[in-house]
Amino acid sequence: MTSFRALFFRGKPDAGYSRAKRSGKKSNHELAHDRFKFIRILFVLGIAGLLVLLTGVIITLGPLDISVLDSYSALLARFWPEHFYVDELTSRVVWNIRFPRIMGGIMAGFGLGICGCVMQAVLKNPLASPFTLGITAGAQFGISLAAVIGFSFLAGPYFIIGNAFLCALFCSLFIIGLAAIKGATSENLVLAGIAVNYFFTAISQLLKYFATDEQLRLMTNWGMGDLAAFSWTNSRILLVIFVICIPLLMTKCWDLNIMTAGDETAKSIGVNAERTRIFIMVVSSLLVATIVSFMGTIAFVGLVAPHMARMVIGGDHRFLIPASGVLGALVLMSADAAGMNLIAPTIIPTGIMTSIVGVPFFMYLMMKGKRKEFWT
Repeated sequence: MTSFRALFFRGKPDAGYSRAKRSGKKSNHELAHDRFKFIRILFVLGIAGLLVLLTGVIITLGPLDISVLDSYSALLARFWPEHFYVDELTSRVVWNIRFPRIMGGIMAGFGLGICGCVMQAVLKNPLASPFTLGITAGAQFGISLAAVIGFSFLAGPYFIIGNAFLCALFCSLFIIGLAAIKGATSENLVLAGIAVNYFFTAISQLLKYFATDEQLRLMTNWGMGDLAAFSWTNSRILLVIFVICIPLLMTKCWDLNIMTAGDETAKSIGVNAERTRIFIMVVSSLLVATIVSFMGTIAFVGLVAPHMARMVIGGDHRFLIPASGVLGALVLMSADAAGMNLIAPTIIPTGIMTSIVGVPFFMYLMMKGKRKEFWT
């Protein structure tokens, strides 16, 4: 039986472990663990600082010439106007045009990165992500219903967004319910997700076949993903969902660490693997459904960000979950900035750029770390 301590300390205890324990001193393994813990914390803080720095740099990109100093001043002037000042035009461009798009990228990337991390953990599948499990296919089906048939669960300004959210959430719950019939094992959830993904994708393609040019354009544009759809009004809804879901996922970080050793080991320690798996899938599905309903299908971020973090700091989910979120935000922000300025004034859709920017870097990391196994 795998001990709890063995989940975090690879290899056999050194010969002086018992003597160090009796003398009150830390063993070599414990000292090494403390050093690695410090490195993990430093890494998370470092990429968070890089995110702040990148925000100020991306704000400067555009037709209006804005310096990095002016970009930060415009942001801080909203909170401390007596200490920071910029002209009115710069303030409006920063707060009404550029910064909302950046915040949308941060929130979407952070949420998708975290959801991809926990999904890969509970399913023990390196290919698991909101995109591959069919959640975004459900949202695309909801958009197709609203565009072609005119059917929507909600009216008013949320005519299309409501469809995407509810269908994505329904798709997630259907996957979980289908897997629960035969037991919510990782294999059953993955197979159910693949089946549902193909089914809803096929229905969406059928609706596209009968769509007019205008309807087809709407469905295609939404399917490419677009951060321009984000606004300060949307941010309130997203923020509420983030405040609810992310702390709930973080409370399960110890359970996720234990579940990496297998369901039987987790059960012997007192962790109900099936219940934890369903809980995490429900919470992460709610978060993903909210993101894709506002910003469309943004693939690859939820897949690549957890792998990037895992290759650097290992598999301790206390640090891996926030690191995956910050790296997801960095990937999405960088891809969107490149898409807006690469062939300006033409804007390349965000969902396309995430794959163009992320795939080569991910392949480099995978080849560089091919000798190391992160799933055992």
